[in-house]
Amino acid sequence: MSNNNPALSGRVFGTFFYYVLPSIIGLVAITSANLVDGIFVGNAIGSHALAAITLMIPYFTLLIAVALMLAIGGSVSAGKAIGENNSKKASDIFSQALIAAVIINSLFAFASLFFEIQLFLLLNIPSEIIPLAAEYFAVIRWVFILQLTTMVLYYFVRADGHPHLATGALICGALLNIIFDAWFILSLEMGLAGAAYATAIAQIVQFLVLSRYFISKHKTLIFNWYQKNLKLFKMLAYNGISEFINEISVGVIFFILNTLILNRLGVDGVAAFTLVNYFIFLSIMLSYGFADALHLVVSQNYGASQLLRVKYFLRVAVLSTVTLGVVIVGLLSLWPETVLGWFVNDNEMNIYQVSNQLLPLLLPLFLINGTNIVLTCYLTAIHQPRPSAIIALTRSLLLPTSLLFIFYNYLPIEANSFSFLIALPLAEWIAFGLAIWFCYQYRPSRLSKNMH
Repeated sequence: MSNNNPALSGRVFGTFFYYVLPSIIGLVAITSANLVDGIFVGNAIGSHALAAITLMIPYFTLLIAVALMLAIGGSVSAGKAIGENNSKKASDIFSQALIAAVIINSLFAFASLFFEIQLFLLLNIPSEIIPLAAEYFAVIRWVFILQLTTMVLYYFVRADGHPHLATGALICGALLNIIFDAWFILSLEMGLAGAAYATAIAQIVQFLVLSRYFISKHKTLIFNWYQKNLKLFKMLAYNGISEFINEISVGVIFFILNTLILNRLGVDGVAAFTLVNYFIFLSIMLSYGFADALHLVVSQNYGASQLLRVKYFLRVAVLSTVTLGVVIVGLLSLWPETVLGWFVNDNEMNIYQVSNQLLPLLLPLFLINGTNIVLTCYLTAIHQPRPSAIIALTRSLLLPTSLLFIFYNYLPIEANSFSFLIALPLAEWIAFGLAIWFCYQYRPSRLSKNMH
């Protein structure tokens, strides 16, 4: 298998970017589709529609957290099994992750149908935008079943050496989402329901394209409904716990941010933060392009005991994310008026002005958040979920939560009402020191000693 698998035998730099480039292209397609969503919604429906979607993010991130736990924890576990030439174990992990994705997301969809009002109250959605939230949620709750199951499938397809098929599916879905957004929102004036239906159509096509994997003659993973070794599910869930913590923490932080911003600046403040958050999302998605490739190559080389390659792959990934952070900060520093102005029409320029005030506070975050993601994913890939989870919990929940409350209550608001948001980049930089320490403790040379 090693002779035919580029992850195990190809040149390090070329192999890394062989997996990174398709992932980056696919994730850029997804990110651009979300940015275009924001442009359509912000300009055609209004800033309150942007705020309605943003206020629902804590719930959406709960669902995404479960999917990422299954997808990343499962794919690195399957990757290690592939490196060990154990295709039966890898296939069982694959099957259990997909089955769990369908069941869990279906349960959430039906539960939200009966407790929708309670959910909106829990999310602190103001009464004036509840109709907008309900319009969107009526469709998107069902879309998430397919969307998140497809996410899990995507990770496994890439882990089994089909990055181009995985990327092609993402690109098809993203392009269709943009096309149907334009049709449903601009031409048919279907509002937020139109945005949700556009997502639904895009996800159906994306799943169908990705499903070509099941008939591939070159696949390693075989799906089987009948599963009896549930210890594998416990293992894959444990391996993905740091990604679950990362994502669920995003939901908690968004809930706190939404509450604090609503209290200080109202719905318009939430809409203003949404504009900057699109670029945080862009940064994270691009970083996951590098992290996804690192998951794949490190887990397989770790399984094959090729630890020198693990070290070189980690170096390339870290250098890549540092470069990415510098580029994003440069773009946002040079042309903030242009990029923020895309999302609001001329009648809502006050939203842009508020966004422009908070952007400088968050710029340091872009320099390091991608590297933190990569270092956390490295620990997951070498089957060290505990330190990975500690970093994830610290950077995504404990530090930002405590710092947000401290700064919100004690920083003066006269100069800048968003001054408390400096907690977010500060939390990332403190967590970076912790991540460096853990990665030094579990550096490849020490892994070599432990394995022998």
